[in-house]
Amino acid sequence: MGTATAKKTRNGRAIPRPFLKWVGGKTQLLRDIRLLIPEQFKTYYEPFIGGGAVYFHLRPPNAVIGDVNQELIDCFGAVRDCVGDVMDVLTTHKYEQEYYYEVRATDPSTLTLPQKAARTIFLNRTGFNGLYRVNKKGKFNVPFGRYTNPLICDVANLGACSGVLAETELRCGAFKKVLATVGEDDFVYLDPPYVPVSKTANFTSYASGGFGHDDQLELASELERLHAVGAKFVLSNADADGVRAMYEALDIDTLRIIGVQALRAVNSKSTKRGRVGEVLVTNIPV
Repeated sequence: MGTATAKKTRNGRAIPRPFLKWVGGKTQLLRDIRLLIPEQFKTYYEPFIGGGAVYFHLRPPNAVIGDVNQELIDCFGAVRDCVGDVMDVLTTHKYEQEYYYEVRATDPSTLTLPQKAARTIFLNRTGFNGLYRVNKKGKFNVPFGRYTNPLICDVANLGACSGVLAETELRCGAFKKVLATVGEDDFVYLDPPYVPVSKTANFTSYASGGFGHDDQLELASELERLHAVGAKFVLSNADADGVRAMYEALDIDTLRIIGVQALRAVNSKSTKRGRVGEVLVTNIPV
């Protein structure tokens, strides 16, 4: 049934890592991001949680994470509150093409919370390229993926992730709702859907409605508010046309924009996949 165990530390405990694959996930940039994160902060906030690579790496004792994607937040909530039930359902899923499309066609509203979470994880682990994508009606539409014995139920990792999530608050909504309570000495990591670097690289359909140019400008303005209340932040985005200028225009005296390189595999043209420029934007001084 695709059940296995996670990587383990020297003391035998699983190291929590994202239980969902996510386009633009930050696992490969953790070292760059970690260098910018303050050693001490009160509460950790992340309003575009995605797979949660930075969150699971830091394992903050006080955290508020969220996303506009209700299915994603339900999945995190189930892993937090009833991970055993989620794993029980996952072990019933099987890696077969016809079965995949049957599960994909199931209306999530007819399922219990553990069943919904298991459906999300199953489709994510067996769908094409680990994508999470919905159409204009909000329905998941990723085709079946071709893998060799995909891992569907990682018992040890799901248990480790549940432990990290135990004291974390989950919020479903736009970034302003998730960040409404940010205060002095809090730390915020923001990983929004990226500004597209080309017409063929645009991928913002992780939720119905997408995340357009006006949303990018509104988010940039939110950085000024975070700075004004005394919070520290790090934001990731593509190093695309106009991105640096958008942040350079902000009224933040300690603003820094740092260029980094990341390996990205999502593009309709295979020749344009590979290492791409990204930026990390922060108000944390050197």
